[in-house]
Formats: sequence, structure tokens, C-alpha cells
Amino acid sequence: MVWLKRCLLGSALVMLGIATWLWLTMLSPWFYERPAHLPDIEQRTHQVFVYGTLRYAPVRWVVMYASGNPTQATLEGYERNSLDLTQNQEAHVDGLLLEVTPNQLARLDRYERLGIRYERVKQTLTDGTTAWVYVRLPSPDYQAALVP
Repeated sequence: MVWLKRCLLGSALVMLGIATWLWLTMLSPWFYERPAHLPDIEQRTHQVFVYGTLRYAPVRWVVMYASGNPTQATLEGYERNSLDLTQNQEAHVDGLLLEVTPNQLARLDRYERLGIRYERVKQTLTDGTTAWVYVRLPSPDYQAALVP
């Protein structure tokens, strides 16, 4: 019986740790401040193409408090490399097209660490829809290697 109590306590601590990490990285007021050089978000509905963790409904609900009314979408001329996209004219990336409010877009920007980890760029999808796409910024090590 003692082992069952320890197992339940251990499971509860793991779940609490995961919940704390998710809150700190995605929702907390700490650890991210929107860079001042970024333009304000336009007060209109936005289209966003997602290809990574945001394809999963539970992640979208935690981040945006909404599903974003997802539809299947494809981005031509890119390939997915882990959490990044790289240009490749012979490839494509399958993902979802989300429709989001300005507040939801701000929450996505926070989740993606806009201006620090990712940049948000306009791309035209296969069906002709224009959408925001988060593209990973080069790491500081990579940027330093480019400077002679």
C-alpha cells in the first residue's frame, strides 16, 4: 500500500511540474517581453499557418484559449527541419491554417517568442491564401559565424 501512495504522489508531482513549466513558458508574465521594435498587431482577423506543436488542439487551447477553426493547408517551397522551415523549391510542408483574433495572435507571438526565437512572415499557401508563418530566427552562434 505504501508503494501505491508513493506512486500517486510521484505522479502528482510530475503533473504539477509539467503544468508549472507550461504556464511559465506559455502564459506567465515572466520570461518574455515583446521586443519594442516589433510593429503593433493590426486589429483584424488574421490567418496563421502552423506546422509544429500548434497542430495539436490541446496545445492551441492552452496557448490561445481557442481552436482557431483549423483547416488543412500546405506551404510550397519549404521543408520542415525539426522546429524550423528552410527553403526548398522541391518540397512542401503540410500544416493547418488557423483563423485568429488579434489577442490570440498576441498569445501565439508570446508562445513562439516573437522577435527572440521566431519571426512572423507573410507567405502564400498552395491554395492562394496569405497567412502568417513563424520562421525560426538564426541562433546567435550562427549569426556570429557569419560575421568575418
